[in-house]
Amino acid sequence: MPRRSKGARLRLKAARRDKAGKITHQATWIIRDNGRDVSTGCPADEIAAAEEKLRDHIISKHSLKRRVRHIDDIAIADLLSVYLDAQLDKLRERFTVDSETEDTISDIRKFKKRIERLNVWWGAKMLGQLNGEACRSYANTRGKKGGARRDLEDLRAAIGHHAAEGYHRGIVKVSLPEKGQPRDKWLTRSDTARLIWTCWRYREMQKGSRRSTDDVKVPTSKRPLRHLARFILLGIYSGTRAGAIAAASPVPAFGRSYVDLERGRYYRLKQGGVETNKRQPTVPIPLRLLTHLRRWHRIYPEAKHFVEYNGKAVSSVKTAFKSAVRLAGLGQGISPQTLRHTAATWLMQRGADPWQAAGYLGMSLEVLLNTYGHHHPDFLSDAVDKIARRDLAGERRAQASGAVIPIKRRGLMSY
Repeated sequence: MPRRSKGARLRLKAARRDKAGKITHQATWIIRDNGRDVSTGCPADEIAAAEEKLRDHIISKHSLKRRVRHIDDIAIADLLSVYLDAQLDKLRERFTVDSETEDTISDIRKFKKRIERLNVWWGAKMLGQLNGEACRSYANTRGKKGGARRDLEDLRAAIGHHAAEGYHRGIVKVSLPEKGQPRDKWLTRSDTARLIWTCWRYREMQKGSRRSTDDVKVPTSKRPLRHLARFILLGIYSGTRAGAIAAASPVPAFGRSYVDLERGRYYRLKQGGVETNKRQPTVPIPLRLLTHLRRWHRIYPEAKHFVEYNGKAVSSVKTAFKSAVRLAGLGQGISPQTLRHTAATWLMQRGADPWQAAGYLGMSLEVLLNTYGHHHPDFLSDAVDKIARRDLAGERRAQASGAVIPIKRRGLMSY
């Protein structure tokens, strides 16, 4: 069970220093409330002023939920605060954590970061000021098109939650940037083999001497990328998203994706998890992958996950994956998500039935065909066949009507 919230309280945030030891940020009082920090702007010696800020925070926190206000009177910071509190409660229940340990969960950290980013730019504005021009200005300031769209989707959800709770009546629309083109970069079989062997064979490099003048590095017995080889095999042959691969376990337990090695089934949705639009259906495991999984479990029977680093489950492989791609010399634009793109591409190239391929990958048929359909050997084959085929029946009808038909007709070039 998650711990009960301690409520809003003051905490002294220590001063920050740079590498040279110079103070860059003075110590200040912050309000710690339900797992998030609210700055008071009060230095360490102004405890009375900080307590006043805490009192105002508690009053505003409860008053903004009790009455319906016009959109011109609602600060977006208040709206985001209401949404943050509601979502954090759901996320803590989903991941079985409390406010003190929630930052160990990547999904929660990213969510709080997005809300913080929105609050910096939108917090001082009133809800009635939100319009298309303001959204486009935010997107331009944010820079990354995909990142801006994701942030604004959170803002739209916050407004919807606020309205659903009955805290405002007006209609406010968020203008989202255009979606970027779907990325379908994929790996060839030789690229995949090179990446896997790079991860398996790589040894950590360390200095051979402690002398500061000795910069020569020598390989050690440590193999820091071997867990990534298992991750890649799981991703390539199952097309599963990174989170479910990291959670894959031969032992059924809460918070894990269970791999049934006897029946050959991969229950990708974590036990206790909630089904979302990121589909994670149960699928049969290909025999080649199942052989690897059974062998790994036989060699490491005490392992609770198939992908572990130093005996512990991994939460992210982005850093290790980036290093492996660089060491393998595969170029830019390759990430863990590329494994899913590769699985979808290989299925299409091998002529798999699109409906079954979509079900296996956990994506809609429309997305599969729009993004990967051109790799299928039957892609537009009927149209290609018919565009160059002679219409003999049409020619016979034309002859019967007295039209002139060329004696030697070989396509349009005969004319």
